[in-house]
Amino acid sequence: QVQLVESGGGLVQTGGSLRLSCSASGRAFNNYAAGWFRQAPGKEREFVAAMSWNGGSTYYSDSVKGRFTISRDKAKNTVDLQMNSLKPEDTAVYYCAGFRVTQIYYAGSYYYKEGTYDYWGQGTQVTVSS
Repeated sequence: QVQLVESGGGLVQTGGSLRLSCSASGRAFNNYAAGWFRQAPGKEREFVAAMSWNGGSTYYSDSVKGRFTISRDKAKNTVDLQMNSLKPEDTAVYYCAGFRVTQIYYAGSYYYKEGTYDYWGQGTQVTVSS
């Protein structure tokens, strides 16, 4: 079992930055791919960003590409999401997610699907004021 805990959310003005961190415990996170999703009020949860288990591949939704960066520190068992140039439409609860890899390669589309992920954090609120 892997437990994921997000931190770093908060209130920020339009154009500002936040860095979310996801801390994994229970098992080494090295063999897990990781992703970030978000859910705004009244909307379904949506994909934000993901990284392959070895960090070799990253994936972003069109809405955050160029503004958000996902990274991981295997030694610390953490996955971070650096969010720059934040907009009011980025306001949401952000969730960290992970799945244990069982093969060397996954098609990029695999990372975008919520059902791919086995483990989820409780979420952290990000609010961007206009």
